[in-house]
Amino acid sequence: MVFCVVGAGFSGAVIARHLAERGHKVVVVDERPHLGGNCHTERDAQTGVMVHRYGPHIFHTADERTWAYVQRFGTFRPYINRVKAISGGRVYTLPVNLLTINQFFGTTLGPKDALAFIQAKADRSITDPQSFEEQALSMIGPELYRAFFYGYTRKQWGLEPTELPASILKRLPLRFNYDDNYFNHPYQGMPENGYTAIVENILAVDGVEVRLGCSFESLTDTFEHVFYTGPIDRYFGFRLGRLGYRTLDFERFVDDGDHQGTAVINYCDEQVPYTRISEHKHFAPWEQDQFSKTVCFREYSRLAGEGDVPYYPIRLVHEKRMLDSYIALAREEKAVSFLGRLGTYRYLDMDVTIKEALAACDLIDTQLAAGTCDLPAFFVDPG
Repeated sequence: MVFCVVGAGFSGAVIARHLAERGHKVVVVDERPHLGGNCHTERDAQTGVMVHRYGPHIFHTADERTWAYVQRFGTFRPYINRVKAISGGRVYTLPVNLLTINQFFGTTLGPKDALAFIQAKADRSITDPQSFEEQALSMIGPELYRAFFYGYTRKQWGLEPTELPASILKRLPLRFNYDDNYFNHPYQGMPENGYTAIVENILAVDGVEVRLGCSFESLTDTFEHVFYTGPIDRYFGFRLGRLGYRTLDFERFVDDGDHQGTAVINYCDEQVPYTRISEHKHFAPWEQDQFSKTVCFREYSRLAGEGDVPYYPIRLVHEKRMLDSYIALAREEKAVSFLGRLGTYRYLDMDVTIKEALAACDLIDTQLAAGTCDLPAFFVDPG
C-alpha cells in the first residue's frame, strides 16, 4: 500500500515511520523547505546558536511511552523551563509561586500563610468560572491578575480576558512553595541537536519519501489513505470560511555576551507591544558559553491572515460553530484522517501530539491486521 502524510511535523513523522516499518510506502509532503513544522530548529548563521525558528519549544510530558519514543531518535539533555516576568518595572518569577507572592506584596509569608493570604484575595463568589478573568479572580485575586495576566493576555489573544475561556488559565500552576519549574511533568528536556534532527531521524527509514517545498494540492499521485496534519479548513478549500488563529511575528536582534540572563522573559505590561523576549543560547545551557554573541527574538502576537503561519487556534463561539461544520464534512470524506494541532484545530503541546499519533498507530495496526484500511476521520474527538 502507498500512503500520504501531509505535514512533516511530529504527528506526520510518527505516522509515516510506523507505516514504513510495516512494509508500506509513504510519501510525506510539506510545503515548507524544512522538516519539523513549528518545532523546526536550526543554527543561526551569524551567531551559531541553535534557534527555535518558530518560537521556544520545551519538551515535557508525563507519558512514559511518549518519553521513551522521542529518546529513540536523539539525546535529550536535562532542561527546566524557568520563566521570568517584568511587571510594573520589576522582575518576578513565574509561574506564580511563593517567591512571586512575597516579591509582589513585599511579604515574608510561609506556605500556609501565603495560601490563606491569596484565598482571602480570591473572589470566592465565583464558584464556576467561565471566562479567563473569572478563573483568575477566583484563583489569585485582582492584584496578581492585573500584574501578570491581564495585559499579557490582551496582547497574546487580542481579546478581553472576559471573552476567553477559563480553560486557558487552568493550564497554569499556582504554587505555595519556591518551585519555579514552569511545568509539573516528570519528564522534561531539550534535544541536544535540536528538534529538526529528531524528526529527521524518525523519518530516516526505508519506504519513506519526503517531498519538501511541495503542497498537498499539487499532488497527482493516488494513495490508499491520506493522513492530513494541515489546517482542516484548508483541506476543504476554506469553503465554509477560515478558522481563526493567532500568529506570531519575531523581531530578531543580536547582542554581545549574555543579553538577559535567562531563556524567556514575559513582558506583562500592556504598553509594551511585545509579549516576551527569548534568548536562544539559554535553551542549550550545555553549549551557551561557546558563543561570544547571542541572538534574541521579541515576540508579537496578532490575528493570522492569509499566508501567515497559524499558531494558536482561537476556538471562540464563531470558530467553534465553523469547526463543527468542518468536522461534519471530514466525517463524510473517504480515505482521509485528520490529526495534529491544525488537523483537529486544538492547542496541543508536542508530547500530546506524539501521544495521539502513537495511539493512532495502534488503531492503524488493528485495521491493517484485519486486512482493511477503514480508518476514522479523527482518532480523537476534535470537538
